[in-house]
Amino acid sequence: MDRYTALHSFVLVADHGSFAAASLVEGVTPVVMGRRLDALERQLGVKLMHRSTRGLSLTDLGEQYLERARGLLRDFEEADASITRGAHSVRGHLVVSAPAAFGRRHIAPHAPAFQARYPDLNLSFNLTDSVVDLVRQGYDMGIRIGEVTDPNYVAIKLCPNRRVVCGSPGYFQRHPVPQTLEDLAQHNCLAFNLQGGQQRGWTFLRDGKQVAVKVSGNLDCNDGELLYNWVKQGLGIGWRSTWEIQAELKRGQLVTVLDEFAVPAYDIQAVYPQQRYLPVKVRVFIDYLKTLYSAPGYWEQPHPL
Repeated sequence: MDRYTALHSFVLVADHGSFAAASLVEGVTPVVMGRRLDALERQLGVKLMHRSTRGLSLTDLGEQYLERARGLLRDFEEADASITRGAHSVRGHLVVSAPAAFGRRHIAPHAPAFQARYPDLNLSFNLTDSVVDLVRQGYDMGIRIGEVTDPNYVAIKLCPNRRVVCGSPGYFQRHPVPQTLEDLAQHNCLAFNLQGGQQRGWTFLRDGKQVAVKVSGNLDCNDGELLYNWVKQGLGIGWRSTWEIQAELKRGQLVTVLDEFAVPAYDIQAVYPQQRYLPVKVRVFIDYLKTLYSAPGYWEQPHPL
């Protein structure tokens, strides 16, 4: 058995949690998948997985090896792609993680045209507001909003973005416009929450330093799209990204306040794991998004779900 097949089968079993599920993807029987794992463990001289009637689980060494195996498979794929040129070299499977609302509006709608350009490339998207571990969970790349500090990732800026406090004209007809960060305590602030209802603070820049302001209101949730809709309805004010509200600002449906305290850069970035080769499929998708987002007037257009 060649080492590529062994690594590929091991990663499939680890990702799908069973030989049966992995065998369906691979197009072989569960027995064959089991034999491949047995052979790999014999070659390495270590146990990679615990197997029982209750299921499979990785050993500590198996967890370490899984991350390295994924990296080696990416290197194999890049090596194959590097010897060809043109659109036909963009093939395989691109797996992307992105924030839920941003992905629904600004990534998923463009996927069909991108896939038509590269018909040999399959696309998978996971839209979630949770920050995923790209390497451990098997993603080729992710979209992040704000600063990326993880040294294991390369970050490429896709477009500028800021986080601003905004509300509807109707709301500000009923409530005084806040002039200072302390004035937020007098407003109904619609905030993103964590588990247990704990609200995140809103981050601002004052006297050259970032400050977090704890806010409160009568509505909060863990869905940014819902918060955006509540703000548009005039139920309170929100701390939203300009990528989300630019069209409403242009039409006068929303207005911003406290702009002098806004953190200047909360950019939209593409991130991918540090690796020796940048896979062609990742590079072309990043270039595709950058071209779309840089088109004049793109962010001022309505982008329905």
